[in-house]
Amino acid sequence: MTKKFSWSILLGAAFLMASSAIGPGFLTQTAVFTAQLGASFGFVILLSVILDAIAQLNIWRIIAVADQPAQDIANKLMPGLGYFMSFLVFLGGMAFNIGNIAGAGLGLNVLLGVSVGQGAIMSAIIAIGIFIYKEAGKAMDTFAKTMGLLKITLALYIAWISKPPLAEAAIRAVNPTHFSFTAVLTIVGGTVGGYITFAGAHRLLDARQTGIQNLPAINKGALSAIGLASVMRILLFIAALGVISAGGKLDPANPAASVFRLASGAFGYKVFGLVMWSAGISSVVGSAYTSVSFIKSFHPVILKLNRQIIIGFIIVSCIIFEIVGKPVKTLLAVGAINGFILPLSLGIMLVAAYRYKIISTYKQPLWLTILGAMVVITMAWMSVGAIIQMMDLKF
Repeated sequence: MTKKFSWSILLGAAFLMASSAIGPGFLTQTAVFTAQLGASFGFVILLSVILDAIAQLNIWRIIAVADQPAQDIANKLMPGLGYFMSFLVFLGGMAFNIGNIAGAGLGLNVLLGVSVGQGAIMSAIIAIGIFIYKEAGKAMDTFAKTMGLLKITLALYIAWISKPPLAEAAIRAVNPTHFSFTAVLTIVGGTVGGYITFAGAHRLLDARQTGIQNLPAINKGALSAIGLASVMRILLFIAALGVISAGGKLDPANPAASVFRLASGAFGYKVFGLVMWSAGISSVVGSAYTSVSFIKSFHPVILKLNRQIIIGFIIVSCIIFEIVGKPVKTLLAVGAINGFILPLSLGIMLVAAYRYKIISTYKQPLWLTILGAMVVITMAWMSVGAIIQMMDLKF
């Protein structure tokens, strides 16, 4: 039986997904691609929002109706498929989390003057504290909402002060002069790829907020999550565009920090530190929670020790970062990797939507399935296109 729907939990799930998306890689990707594509990056964002919304609606609805985590749905569809899917998502989540830890450490380095390594350890301890707390679910929801609102508010300030060319951005959003397969793949992958789109859906599942009767609210939650992430993406884009249009040059070593510093000087750099820390720490929480949710149904011991395994996931991510150092390229690469995973995970969900043993008598809207299939094909095609672009080959 599902519980009476809680709007507080729905909002928490939406913010958890959005906060998982808005990590250090998100900040880096947005600045890098704005520098590469200029105002035309607005078209990539618009296209990605459409692809994101279609993917998220399909996945959240199917998980809610099946009342099972994605890996169990995949295993019912084909024995072993769920294990393979979980392996990819868990591995991608671990790689992402190393970048998240690095980002949180960098944020505290800017804010407090501690070393990046010390900042990473401090951030890991804070994230672990959330899962040690008895009411971890409620704490996670509250934390996700707070960090999400903080990031958006600070990005709004920088976007306003950078005086971006809004008219040009609006024109190029529908009439671009430049395009990049890699940009679309990375942006979509960094928003709904890998573990990210499942963060909110698995949170609703854990809170028993599922069932056909709750689909209207679940639709709102899925779209709200995409909306929150997209607002942040647009604000960062126009902030970076304002800086670049004014002749500012972004530092390749830290393009996101350049946007904030060039827009608002030393104060802007401190704002960047706060945004980077909140992005990193909230993504650490979302990544750890969701990645472990992909393996906890495989064995009763994993389910029983779920909280301890999440904490261990955070600790291992922190240790790897401390040993290897800041994975600068990982922040861009993992978004693309998650983009490769999306066609597989979404394709599995679409097929599952037509299996009676999984969804019983529920009928997935045909238009949503068709659009979902188009996203699978488009993302798979763009994955090939991105590989070719990376190899500097031409079609």
